[in-house]
Amino acid sequence: MLVKRFADAQKYEAPNHRGVVGLRLQGFEEGGPKNQWVGYSQFLPGGGAGPDSTPFEKVYVVLEGEMTVLIDGTETVLCVMDSCTIQPGEVREIINRSNSVCKMLVVIPYLMGVKP
Repeated sequence: MLVKRFADAQKYEAPNHRGVVGLRLQGFEEGGPKNQWVGYSQFLPGGGAGPDSTPFEKVYVVLEGEMTVLIDGTETVLCVMDSCTIQPGEVREIINRSNSVCKMLVVIPYLMGVKP
């Protein structure tokens, strides 16, 4: 078992993101997960990401606040404990349209052994 304390989480910069602080909770360390990594994203009001896509799937879980997800012209608002899967190649944009910070878990697989 690998225990990582929140106080020790490392910040990371995600491409094409704005108004967000990302912390890596698990992944990229000896004894950690072998298939995916877990991030904790804190989006300020107006913060978001995209529009863009990735060659791998992602899972978002909203822990606090709400996040609007836009895919193919359809908007979906995720609230506390709502989650979604973004498929490989699916173009998405996410925007925090609320006046509160949105806190999300993000689960992303390692891509062909490449660890950013």
